[in-house]
Amino acid sequence: MPQDKYDCIIIGAASAGLTAALYLARQSAETLVISKDIGGQALLTDDIENYPGFTQISGFELMNKFQQQAAAYGAKFVYDEVTEARKLEDGSFSVKVRDQEYRSTALILAFGKTPRNLDVPGEEMFRGRGVSYCAVCDGPLYKKMPIAVVGIGDHVMQAAVYLSGLASKLYVVYKGSRINPDDELYQQLMEKENVEFLVNYSVEKIEGEMTVKTVSVKGNSKDNPESRDLEVEGLFIEMGYVARTDFVKDLVELTKNNEIITDKLGHTSQEGVFAAGDVTDIPYKQAVISAGQGSAAALSAYNYIQKKLGKTAVKSDWKSVKVEQKTTQ
Repeated sequence: MPQDKYDCIIIGAASAGLTAALYLARQSAETLVISKDIGGQALLTDDIENYPGFTQISGFELMNKFQQQAAAYGAKFVYDEVTEARKLEDGSFSVKVRDQEYRSTALILAFGKTPRNLDVPGEEMFRGRGVSYCAVCDGPLYKKMPIAVVGIGDHVMQAAVYLSGLASKLYVVYKGSRINPDDELYQQLMEKENVEFLVNYSVEKIEGEMTVKTVSVKGNSKDNPESRDLEVEGLFIEMGYVARTDFVKDLVELTKNNEIITDKLGHTSQEGVFAAGDVTDIPYKQAVISAGQGSAAALSAYNYIQKKLGKTAVKSDWKSVKVEQKTTQ
């Protein structure tokens, strides 16, 4: 189980947040990443061709590599949605999720956009107990089990391709009225015996005991009013993303578009709070730029933590002033 107090908490786990986690964890800073999913909007991209070092890579693969690298250096992860972030009287920060509170010396806001909820009965009750918003994070927990994924567009198809390699049975509840039969991912899925498509269906409710046991679905058209109860162990929700900065509006200064205002080093209007990635006011929303911002925010946060501990602050890169002086003599 994650501990309660960290050097830095990072909210968000896409290019910016995962890069920040890597940079902090490499310096042995106790780092916690909180996010509903891994990868954010990058998961919507089949082919990334402008990220240095890769001629072509899917957003799914790239974000998975980011997460694995950060975790290898000791970064911890909690898959949940943050409901509150505030500064305490002692200068530290409190970050709350549904039923847990974490504290840290510094805070990095890198959440970009948040996975959209399904908003059906049972979703909140079974979140983390069968309801997931991240195929990469939680898919391996359901190996050789019957599961379902619901959504629309490329992101649900990508999640389905991944999950189909794990599940004993996968129901793809597709909310759109039709799927392009020439879609490459759709064709891959249709060749798999353990995949069943429910096109133009919606999830009505989620039921279970301690964990999910049944997902009730219904056809969306008059021609298909069929209702079915799918006996599954988990439901993955892939409904796209929405910007949610309301929970930090009293913590940091926002633009009129609800983006977080930062300087070039990731500082916000609140001391000890840093921000990076698509959630900031930088106009360029690219994975490589978000990663660069994440590293800058991490350096700034580490510098802040060092000062709070009364230790030598970072002058540039990761070398302290004393180390640099010794090197140049």
